[in-house]
Amino acid sequence: MSAEEIIGFVTGAVCVYLAVRQNVWTFPVGIVNNGVYVVLFGSNGLYAGAALQVVYLVLGALGWYWWLRGGTGGGTLTVHRTPRWVWPAAAVTVAGLVGLLAWVLSTWTDASSPWLDSVTTSLSLVAQLMLGRKWIGNWVVWIVADVIFVWLYLSSGLWLTAVLYAGFIGLCLLGLRDWKAALVASEAEDGSEPWGPGATASGVAAQKAPVDDSSEGLAEPRPGAPAPGSSR
Repeated sequence: MSAEEIIGFVTGAVCVYLAVRQNVWTFPVGIVNNGVYVVLFGSNGLYAGAALQVVYLVLGALGWYWWLRGGTGGGTLTVHRTPRWVWPAAAVTVAGLVGLLAWVLSTWTDASSPWLDSVTTSLSLVAQLMLGRKWIGNWVVWIVADVIFVWLYLSSGLWLTAVLYAGFIGLCLLGLRDWKAALVASEAEDGSEPWGPGATASGVAAQKAPVDDSSEGLAEPRPGAPAPGSSR
């Protein structure tokens, strides 16, 4: 167990927890995590995973900006439903990336697990972009990716990292639950019907939760107002 794996474990866990809490500090913590995993994955032959961390640096900076300035009127971004067009677009993107990355890794590198590495890399890129836009469906994509990640890291002998990603699955389930509650509360405040004509006022009220505590220390000075990105 290396120092890089231990540091990656700690920063990765903190990063995902902050994302669950909608805390914008998830992005700077995630950027530190990315740097650590570039070294760790590269030294273990997981080249697509290492390259993914570099892309995360870009997506993390973009997500950081979106969360602080991507909302209505340039304000903080709140949780949104995933637009319907995103799912087919994501499926096509993942399929194309998997084919391309697997070919590159199999042809030009000595990657230890080119196909699993390509699948997790492609899923993670899509999930991180969705997280940056605060689309609730990002948690579903992360869960699928993390299940595969656990197998990949176990087969690569990265036991502590495999445990970390198993924990990520639980955090993603928590994130899905909490973000759904925030979305219901936001839609109720807007006067819309959160779950269609069958929804009741009492049902909405029972699910109310704080919509956003994401600006702690990084937006304009006001109390309250979280990726990526973490190493995932």
